[in-house]
Amino acid sequence: MSAEATSNPPSDRAQHLLRVLIQRYIRDGQPVGSRTLSKDSSLDLSPATIRNVMSDLEDMGMVSAPHTSAGRVPTAKGYRLFVDTLVRYRQPKDGDIKMLQSQIRRKVDDADALVASVSNMLSEFTSLAGVVTIPRGQHAALRQIEFLPLSENRILAILVINDREVQNRILHTERDYSPSELQQAANYINEHYAGVEMPQVRDKIVADLESTRHSMNQAMHDIIAVAQSAMAGAAHPGGEFVLAGETNLMHFAELSDVDTLRRLFEAFSRKRLILDLLDRSINADGVQVFIGEESGFQILDDCSVVTAPYHLDDDTVGVLGVIGPTRMAYDRVVPIVDITARLLRSALNQ
Repeated sequence: MSAEATSNPPSDRAQHLLRVLIQRYIRDGQPVGSRTLSKDSSLDLSPATIRNVMSDLEDMGMVSAPHTSAGRVPTAKGYRLFVDTLVRYRQPKDGDIKMLQSQIRRKVDDADALVASVSNMLSEFTSLAGVVTIPRGQHAALRQIEFLPLSENRILAILVINDREVQNRILHTERDYSPSELQQAANYINEHYAGVEMPQVRDKIVADLESTRHSMNQAMHDIIAVAQSAMAGAAHPGGEFVLAGETNLMHFAELSDVDTLRRLFEAFSRKRLILDLLDRSINADGVQVFIGEESGFQILDDCSVVTAPYHLDDDTVGVLGVIGPTRMAYDRVVPIVDITARLLRSALNQ
């Protein structure tokens, strides 16, 4: 799941106490003392023995002791051991899986709506910030285009891409065009460019319009010229993502001070930073968990990012995940990210 496991793991007893400590800290957000561990661990150990074990874990870098408390809190290294070997993952309930499945299927024909919906669902199910990259469009081919006349010199262009995705574009023109003129232009595009990859469609239209300028009907020439500009953004080349639920992070004490929130929201607005992190998961085999400084960005040192790639056929076309504090409920969050990526792949490949 990313990062190396510790080379000399703690004893079984120490690992059990570490798991109990992390579970308690995730739940309460307060340093965990030896008396609490003694009560929660179900082990017949004295507080003094537990303090000795905690001291050993601290020497290993698994826990630390805040200056204001005798209790311990987990470190990024402690969380890493927990995520890799100690946590007991809880699969989402059948009802939640069906709800996710239903929402994804409902939006599958509209890439923008689908990404926004999945991002919102991840945020809602985890109470963290959900993030989904827009599917990469390197294999997006034009299947069909239709034009519908609107009022005030506007045309609605309806593009069908890859047999399943529908995108709408509003085109602004110099004058109104009749339905027959629009149909003629659509017929020309469908006859000459259906099946062509979207990045090439625009280039071919630009070249063809120049060579047919004297033989093509002026109205059709003008319509196609306007349409080609709309196709430039029809296939997402990658490099965009949708983020939802950022305000959920305000509910965690360790992220709630104004300066921390300001820096986090600045990071979210600097898209390159988030995209660089997500791109590291694009070829991953399943879920990746970046804990604290593992992200490589100081601004995310107090955060964990859980990601998974999603696929169309055999191609990885995007990454989805959640961003939250290191004190997140990994036992719930990791399976939700995993099942969402699987459901999205299933829906895209139907």
